[in-house]
Amino acid sequence: MHEIVLINITGEDRPGLTAAITGVLAQGGVNILDIGQAVIHDTLSFGILVEIPGTEQGSSVLKDILFTAYKLDQQVRFTPVSEQDYQQWVEGQGKARHIVTLLTRKVTAEQLQRVSSITAKYGLNIDQIDRLSGRMPLDTPADKGKGCIEFSVRGEPADPKAMQAEFLSVAQELNVDIAFQQDSLFRRNRRLAVFDMDSTLIEAEVIDELAKAAGIGELVSEITERAMRGELDFRASFKERLALLKGLDVSVLDEIGASLRLTEGAETLFAELKRLGYKTAILSGGFTYFAKQLQARLGIDYVFANELEVVDGKVTGVAIEPIVDAQRKADLLRELAHKEGLSLEQTIAVGDGANDLPMLAIAGLGVAFRAKPLVKQSAKQAISTLGLDGILYLLGFRDRDGRS
Repeated sequence: MHEIVLINITGEDRPGLTAAITGVLAQGGVNILDIGQAVIHDTLSFGILVEIPGTEQGSSVLKDILFTAYKLDQQVRFTPVSEQDYQQWVEGQGKARHIVTLLTRKVTAEQLQRVSSITAKYGLNIDQIDRLSGRMPLDTPADKGKGCIEFSVRGEPADPKAMQAEFLSVAQELNVDIAFQQDSLFRRNRRLAVFDMDSTLIEAEVIDELAKAAGIGELVSEITERAMRGELDFRASFKERLALLKGLDVSVLDEIGASLRLTEGAETLFAELKRLGYKTAILSGGFTYFAKQLQARLGIDYVFANELEVVDGKVTGVAIEPIVDAQRKADLLRELAHKEGLSLEQTIAVGDGANDLPMLAIAGLGVAFRAKPLVKQSAKQAISTLGLDGILYLLGFRDRDGRS
C-alpha cells in the first residue's frame, strides 16, 4: 500500500544536501509529486511531496531520511497527505494565476501584511513569494533604495475592481506601487516598448521650458498641466501653446536640449531592453528635435514626435500635421507592432499624461509612470515610487539578471 508524505527539511544550506536526500529517496523507489526549495540568508527550506511505494525498500525511506538529515545537521518533518487532499490539490492546477508585484524604496512588514491581506480578502491563494530586487546595504539612503517583492497567486479575485481600488488606496497610503497582472505566456515574451518623452523619459515638459525662455512660462505650464490631467483637448491645447512660442530664437533649442535630464532608471531600462532583444520607440506629443537627441543617447529604434517649424532662425508657432496626439500614439503602437510581427499583447507602453491613455489601454503592459491621478487610476499598472527601471520588475526581471 503506497503512501503520500510531505517532507520538510530546514537548516543551514550546504552543497550536496539535495543530492543526499534525493539519493535516499531514489533507493526507496520513491516518486516525486512536487518539490520546492528556497534559501534565505543561508538558511534552507526544502520541501518534497513524495509517493512512497508499499515495498520493502519503501518501508525504510522515512527512517533513512531522518538519519541522513541528522548527519547533515538538518531538521525534518513528515506530514501524511490523504489521497483525497492530493486529488484536490491536483484539480487546483487549472485555476487562473496572477502576479502581484510590490515596488518600494524599502520593504517593510506592514507593506507585506497589507498586500497579503487584500489578496486573501478577495479569494486569492499565495503560492510563492520571491524577492526580485538585489540585496540592499543597511545604510542605503531612503531615496536610493530599490525593493521588489513578487507574489505568485492562484485563483480569480471575487471583485477585481474593488481589489484594484484597495491596492491603489494602500499604495497611496504607504507610498508604494502595487501591480496586479495575469501570469500569462506573454508576460515574459514582450518585444516592443514605446514611451512618451516629456515627464516620462525626461524630467521636464519641453514646451514649458521653451515657454520659460520666451518669458511666458507660467501661462504655458498651466495649460500643459490641465492638458496632462485630461481637462483640455490635447490637440487644441498643443496648437494654443505652440502659437505662443512664435518668434523664439532657434539657439534656445540647443540650450534646452543640453539641460534636459533623463528620468531615474532610464539608462538601465533601455540597456536591459536592448540586451533582451526589445525594439523601442518614442511616441511623443513633444518635439522631434529633442526626441532625436534621446534616440542617440539611449539607442532607441523609432521616434515619432511633432516637428517644430523654424524659419529664418525663428520658431513660427505653427503646428505641422500630423500632430502626435492621443489617438495618433495608439495608432502608431498598432503600426509598429504589425511592422515587427508582434501582437499587442507583446507590447509595453509607458506614459504620464491623459494623452497616453489610449496607447496604455491597448498595450499588453500599460504603465502610468509618475502620472497624474486620472491617468494612474485609469491605467492597467502604475509606477510612482521607483525609477523607469522598475518596469523590469513587472516583466519578472531580477536585479541579478542584469549586466552588473
